[in-house]
Amino acid sequence: MNTRFIHYILQLRKRLWARPLLYCAMAVGASFLARSADYLPIGRLVPEITHDTIETLLKIISTSMLAVATFAVGSMLASYASASSSATPRAFTLVLADDVSQTALSSFIGAFIFSIVSLVTLQTSFYDRGGLFVLFVLTLGIFGWVVLTLVRWIDNIARLGRLGTTIDKAEAAALASIKSRRLKPFLGGIEKTDANTLAGAKVLGNEIGYIQLINVSALQSLAEEHDLRLMVDAMPGSFLAPGRSLVTLDSSKADIDDKFTRKINNAFIIGDNRTFDTDPRFGLIVLAEIAARALSPAVNDPGTAIVIIGRLVRLFTAWAEPLNDDEKVEEKYDRIIIPALSLAEMFDDAFTAIARDGAGAVEVGIRLQKAFLSLSTLGFPGFREQTVRHSVQALGRAKGGLSMDEDFIRVERIAKLLK
Repeated sequence: MNTRFIHYILQLRKRLWARPLLYCAMAVGASFLARSADYLPIGRLVPEITHDTIETLLKIISTSMLAVATFAVGSMLASYASASSSATPRAFTLVLADDVSQTALSSFIGAFIFSIVSLVTLQTSFYDRGGLFVLFVLTLGIFGWVVLTLVRWIDNIARLGRLGTTIDKAEAAALASIKSRRLKPFLGGIEKTDANTLAGAKVLGNEIGYIQLINVSALQSLAEEHDLRLMVDAMPGSFLAPGRSLVTLDSSKADIDDKFTRKINNAFIIGDNRTFDTDPRFGLIVLAEIAARALSPAVNDPGTAIVIIGRLVRLFTAWAEPLNDDEKVEEKYDRIIIPALSLAEMFDDAFTAIARDGAGAVEVGIRLQKAFLSLSTLGFPGFREQTVRHSVQALGRAKGGLSMDEDFIRVERIAKLLK
């Protein structure tokens, strides 16, 4: 339950309305906080501030912040549309979760709410001398905060939604997910092998959508309660459809009632879309989609595809980095069997679309072969097998896509270095 709650909280951070709502609550609280100064002896020590002085400042904030907030929303919507059209719609959530833009919009709306509430309380003589001074200080502080936020946001909005920024955000999200999975390759459970594969009763899902998170702790508790082992059949990122198995039980534990099935299903959080947090493959897919769109005849931008290939090499290099002893996470859930992330599927997600759509661009073909050659030298188990497989596939596509024999020979010359 705690894992599910934390997941929902993290998803709320990506909603555009969540942070403005929090700032509005803080703004209202700040207006009433000034009243507490009237109950302290500081009223006799601070200089006297007139109502008119504070009212003038508050009116300036109230009249300007509403216009600035409206302008901010329009600029952000334009950036979101640009990110979706120039990169891929799957990158929209990354741009939407931009901290600088959310902080700026929240600050503008919060300052507007603060000024309106403070004006109302000021007109009702809600504050005495101490409260007026504190309200004056808060008003100056909020005014300064808004100015600094506006300057920072203007610098950020100039880049938000640009293709380069979207690529950076997609790579950062994919890298964070890859590093997280490298620390916990089996989500704290036991690695699935031929020896421990279960073939008993299966528990089917009752929802349709993508698995966003698995509460392995809840599965472990359930397995201990019923004295059995569970093998997870659907990992984060998998599409759950009718008839899709979630877990497989011990062969000796075939009795499944509705209550048990419901608890199993509750351990799997299902959503309409894939997320970056626990799904390393999704980040690779998004980057590959950006490259594929750049290689489309309508865009014809092989340079972007070459940039993406370099980012993919960096991500796979991070996947191959050895873990230090203090970074290794011990198996906590000894009754839960988890399959390893398929290296073949990761390579397919990253390079298939680029090799297909870039088959007619010699510079893309050369860069792909160089990327495969670089990854094959890392010595990570399975890397050489996958790089050779994709090198052969990319070479075959290039042979059919390149119109000049000389271009194909250039690509083939690099591919031969991998064999």
